[in-house]
Amino acid sequence: LYRRYGLWFRLRKLIIWLLGVYIAIPFLVKLCPAIQAKLVFLNFVRVPYFIDLKRPQDQGLNHTCNYYLQPEEDVTIGVWHTVPAALWKNARGKDQLWFEEALGSSHPVILYLHGNAGTRGGDHRVELYKVLSSLGYHVVTFDYRGWGDSIGSPSERGMTYDALHVFDWIKARSGDNPVYIWGHSLGTGVATNLVRRLCERETPPDALILESPFTNIREEARSHPFSVASTQYFPGFDWFFLDPITTSGIKFANDENVKYISCSLLILHAEDDPVVPFHLGKKLYNIAATSRSFRDYKVQFVPFHTDLGYRHKYIYRSPELPRILREFLGKSEHEHHH
Repeated sequence: LYRRYGLWFRLRKLIIWLLGVYIAIPFLVKLCPAIQAKLVFLNFVRVPYFIDLKRPQDQGLNHTCNYYLQPEEDVTIGVWHTVPAALWKNARGKDQLWFEEALGSSHPVILYLHGNAGTRGGDHRVELYKVLSSLGYHVVTFDYRGWGDSIGSPSERGMTYDALHVFDWIKARSGDNPVYIWGHSLGTGVATNLVRRLCERETPPDALILESPFTNIREEARSHPFSVASTQYFPGFDWFFLDPITTSGIKFANDENVKYISCSLLILHAEDDPVVPFHLGKKLYNIAATSRSFRDYKVQFVPFHTDLGYRHKYIYRSPELPRILREFLGKSEHEHHH
């Protein structure tokens, strides 16, 4: 009897503790919106952990140079520049100056904006750089302030400014070569922020590619598997968890931005994406396709069937990707030169 009472006492203690946590966490998030911002950015998650970002060759990128750029005072960002595979032999042992000058060679450039968590050295990101390099593109990617070995505090404004700085840095070196912007996941929010700004100042990129995009961060947060489960059992979920995101100044409003973008747009989305639901990518496409700003430009949506298993970050594995890019960007280059 005594043992049973002791067990019940411990169980009751555990239930009270769990209930306390269940009640405390929402209030903590509400009172400290910075917590929710960290959960959106996940910049503190460095996967893989033990890689030296100064040595891209350790990730099999033997034709990649590591740079550091300074978008603002007290902000330094780490950048990787992978040259097209055709320049691979020439690139060996070359310094930063050679790589910068190589941007002026007759190859298009892709500025890649990665999603939350991890670094520019993330496995699926590295595999995409290799695919794009093999197709003849320069790939320039970087870690936003607060990610990887980049210095500064993360914010939507800061991430967008970093992207703008790198875009201008590329344009100053790439001559007349086409420059495309590719955003993945959270990076699609940075990409549309950037391209909207570029279009407003009348220096649009040659095309925009959005991989696994959402409509806006609030809708994406509500559609996340964790949120879908929580909204059923947690009254006031929006007030506790979604409002603090807006309070933190985080919007990533792709659905608004596409109304002000005037360049070719390609959206890639896997039907079995568990992180950014497929229907959000489709919804964004429908908004863009009917927007007046795109009336002179191509807007294309490419779905990848569930059976392929590409989920959130493996579209680079598609044997169709080279053809999709060739057909889409070929037309974009044609538009650019005429």
